Amino acid sequence: QVTLVESGGGSVQAGGSLRLSCVASGRTLSIYTVGWFRQAPGKEREFVADIGRAGVAPNYVASVKGRFTVTRDDARNTAWLQMNNLKPEDTGLYVCAVDRMGAREYRYWGQGTQVTVSS
Repeated sequence: QVTLVESGGGSVQAGGSLRLSCVASGRTLSIYTVGWFRQAPGKEREFVADIGRAGVAPNYVASVKGRFTVTRDDARNTAWLQMNNLKPEDTGLYVCAVDRMGAREYRYWGQGTQVTVSS
């Protein structure tokens, strides 16, 4: 069993930055790919980024490439999502997940942290 806790969300103006954290407990993070997702009100959950074990092969949805960076520190059982040049369309509940079972399917999910970007 893995418990994930996200933090770092908040309200910012367009062009601002936030750094989200995802702290895992229960098992070492090192054995998992970590995914980040977001869900805006009235919309389906959307893949944002993921990062493989040992930090290999990060992937991003096209809309955040060049603005978001996903990193991890397995010694701290923590992953981060650095978000720069935020846009109003980045608004949503950001959730991290581990133990990938499929392309975008994960076994363990956090509760999320809210990001609100105003224009």
